[in-house]
Amino acid sequence: MADQTSKTVSTNGVNEKKDQQQVSGELTFEDKVIQKIIGIALEKVDGLLRVDGGFFSNMAERISNSDDVTSGIDTEVGKEEVAVDLDVVIEYRKDAENIYEQIKKVAAEQVKKMTHLDVVEVNVHVEDIKTREEIEQDKKSDEQQSDESDN
Repeated sequence: MADQTSKTVSTNGVNEKKDQQQVSGELTFEDKVIQKIIGIALEKVDGLLRVDGGFFSNMAERISNSDDVTSGIDTEVGKEEVAVDLDVVIEYRKDAENIYEQIKKVAAEQVKKMTHLDVVEVNVHVEDIKTREEIEQDKKSDEQQSDESDN
């Protein structure tokens, strides 16, 4: 009988080598990306009317942002952790401590979910409190200014 040479390829060996060869690199995020994640997440916080320059309007218990969602959100982004500073306006008769806890929870959850970074610090400074009437008045004033600048 003729000499047979075995050409069996071990797939286990190939897979092990592929598993051992890890691609190196680094995933990083611009501050504005983290700010945008937080800004969008904050739209769901009941009683939060404004983060610095961005107004929220509470329509049918749903909050929607009418301005740039990153406005008024300062972040410090590290390789594994994020710190956040916010200046906010809250709704009159709403529990400020509860709003603060909601802000921390929502910001930490969304940043972790999307980036795997840990939010380790959230500092919130309440710069004003407004009634629903003041909110509506501000919205009308903003709309009038917007209409005038369009003309």
